[in-house]
Amino acid sequence: MEFRNQVVMITGAAGNLGRAVTTAFAAAGATLVLVDINQQELRAAYDKEREDRMLLAADLLDAAAVSAAGEAATARFGPIHVLCNIAGGFRMGPAVHETPDNLWQRMLDLNVGSILNTARAVVPGMLSAGSGKIVNVAATAALSGRAYMGAYSASKSAVIRLTESMAAELREQGINVNCVMPSIIDTPQNRTDMPLADPARWVSPNALAEVIVFLASDRARAIHGAAIPVVGLS
Repeated sequence: MEFRNQVVMITGAAGNLGRAVTTAFAAAGATLVLVDINQQELRAAYDKEREDRMLLAADLLDAAAVSAAGEAATARFGPIHVLCNIAGGFRMGPAVHETPDNLWQRMLDLNVGSILNTARAVVPGMLSAGSGKIVNVAATAALSGRAYMGAYSASKSAVIRLTESMAAELREQGINVNCVMPSIIDTPQNRTDMPLADPARWVSPNALAEVIVFLASDRARAIHGAAIPVVGLS
């Protein structure tokens, strides 16, 4: 059990990818701190807490709430060894010149601000411990600008730059920071939105979760600041 005696915090834990990542870490023996926007969604996904599982409702855009969640997790389980920043958001937009302020800010908040808040809450404990793993979720859309996706692409590009900066800052303190870049993830919502597409070509949440677990493991100890494409056949 590769993650026995390790505490793994997963944001966006009630979502499709969050559930897959949780299942993968649970199978590897991890103690889990599962964070999402409200307790109802967490209960719907996981029913109840267990001895090795804590369900925490927190708005990731509220720095104080995220800090409180980190303190609650540490009080119960001890230091957090792994942080998986799964939470984020996607929104198609109008053309860049028509992009409203609220859409621009929403994409930055969900995809970048959430990582800043969890980093503020968790990294100090990792520094004290002298070790840790952080895995962020970017997207292949971060690699080039696409029509009507300016705000989303920019926010996910910022995730890669944050990952690289954090890795450069923290690698000497024993903390690995990396990110994955999925293409289209096979979720019910994407199937509904793209009914004519072939989901067999997309990335399954389970396959993406396996890459995230690898990056959080000691097997990835020599990897710092990487942005790993996970694209399936798409």
